[in-house]
Amino acid sequence: MPYDDTLPRPEYPRPQFRRERWLNLNGRWEFEIDRGDSGLERGLLDTPLRDEILVPFAPETTLSGIGDRDFLHAVWYRRTIRVPDDWAGQRVLLHFGAVDHDATVWVGGVQVGRHRGGFSGFTVDITDAAPPGAEVPLVVRARDEPHAPQARGKQSREHTPRAALYWRTTGIWQTVWLEPVPPVALRRPRITPNVAAGSFDVEVPLTANLPGGAVRVTVSDAAGEVVSAEVRADLDLAPRLTLALPEGRRLWSQANPFLYDLRFELRSAGGDVVDEVDSYAGLRSVAITGRQVRLNGDVVFQRLVLDQGYYPDGLMTAPSDADLVRDIELALAAGFNGARLHQKVFEERFLYHADRLGYLVWGEFGDWGCNTGQGETTNQQPDASYVQEWLEVLERDYSHPSIVGWCPLNETWQAYGDRITALDDVTRAMFLATKAFDTSRPVLDTSGYAHRVADSDIFDSHDYEQDPVLFAANYARLADGDPYVNRADSTGESWSIAYRGQPFFVSEFGGIWWNPAEAGRPQSMRESWGYGDRVRDLEEFYVRFEGLVGALLDHPDMFGYCYTQLTDVFQEQNGLYGFDRSAKFDLARIRAAQARPAAIEQA
Repeated sequence: MPYDDTLPRPEYPRPQFRRERWLNLNGRWEFEIDRGDSGLERGLLDTPLRDEILVPFAPETTLSGIGDRDFLHAVWYRRTIRVPDDWAGQRVLLHFGAVDHDATVWVGGVQVGRHRGGFSGFTVDITDAAPPGAEVPLVVRARDEPHAPQARGKQSREHTPRAALYWRTTGIWQTVWLEPVPPVALRRPRITPNVAAGSFDVEVPLTANLPGGAVRVTVSDAAGEVVSAEVRADLDLAPRLTLALPEGRRLWSQANPFLYDLRFELRSAGGDVVDEVDSYAGLRSVAITGRQVRLNGDVVFQRLVLDQGYYPDGLMTAPSDADLVRDIELALAAGFNGARLHQKVFEERFLYHADRLGYLVWGEFGDWGCNTGQGETTNQQPDASYVQEWLEVLERDYSHPSIVGWCPLNETWQAYGDRITALDDVTRAMFLATKAFDTSRPVLDTSGYAHRVADSDIFDSHDYEQDPVLFAANYARLADGDPYVNRADSTGESWSIAYRGQPFFVSEFGGIWWNPAEAGRPQSMRESWGYGDRVRDLEEFYVRFEGLVGALLDHPDMFGYCYTQLTDVFQEQNGLYGFDRSAKFDLARIRAAQARPAAIEQA
């Protein structure tokens, strides 16, 4: 379908698995808030809704046209869809980039699917409910219980934002779209770069096997075809191929984020193309040597910034594709080479731009929201939905070269007691699920606080000590196996199992509080917050930033860091940029503080 720039967020939402034909369903939908979650009984499924919303922006956002930031226990969406006539004979798939949190979908009055999880996308087959040429109603209900244990990331369970929690997101918040596929079709491939062998190892799942058929994969660059391979499509449910690249192969790196084009074709016994998809891949490796993390065999110190992906008018939804690019460019301009994508699964187009720009990314899950139990040993109550949704995230994002590590959990604080808890079970389940899905990247069981998996590839801490001298002293014994670890405030006991000598980084630090608009106000009158005592002026900020960053750059056993944070977010005003992405500091000085080679890179 042609690109329609009259729609909000008109760009193709799945850039690493692209089909030519698709239909963007963003735009004006009927909408109604259902505060008592009684809409099904009251007949909302079959009647016009009272309001209008601009999809894909959540009703809490100003961009949606609704702007209601109260608790929204359930919301309803309705619009008419018409499957194009020339899609006849194809299966019609309805895709949702993300709906928060429990979604039910009806087409033509028939329930066609449901999904739990506000960060992962889902797809329903609506072929039988929406014949080509017919106009049929599409209705979506999203439920979002504000107090139950669920993966909600930084969404506040109280009415207003507080501390590091922000306004909620309910309902549709990423692109909705239709796509035709043949009765036997390609599913999303897993592309694994194999730098040692100079190849791409590719697994191509199919919806069914095709008697006499074949899967063909072609790798190209700007000069044309580089290599192709073909394998039968009637023997294995997920055919596998190895595409050995010839001499002159090009690696993906920060300095040169080279991407090969890949085309996947499903061919019939007679050689006709049944289904075809365009993709891309980067040839790069991640390895661990002692406490070093290597990319393509080289030690690369990971100068990461914490990116929460919030926007003043769109909350978790970027107003435009250009806003995604801008955030990466802002981080690069400040001297960072990557980010922790924090407490949110970013939309896939962010990863596409990270792939293009050579930006290193740690994929993370928005797990906050399960701290609902009683007592310090049973407070965290994650359930099976955490594992389910995380696996969906891994499925979507596996092939992106910019992702150099996975972290399914964050700050899951809980005392390490004598009994195995739900947190212990789910932490290990998510770690094992990640390792089973992806053996090519390191996995950190949880970022900071309650490490529970002895064979985690990485170990870390969160440390907001603001004095650079004391901050450096916290890691003086790292080489001896005794790093700073997060401890319970009440008892001083560690929440974690013992450190075992893995690569170590401080994955949250800094958070230096600076809001120039409040510089003259007394402490009691300030609305913003950050970590530690706020600096008195800009020069004190620079000195503190340089000291904290320098302590980690100069540590011979530190493989990276993650500074908090890229931008201010509502009341949390410790960003290097304002919430509106305006400049707060001299970027040349911020960049210069990070520019020198790290000690571990020179070992």
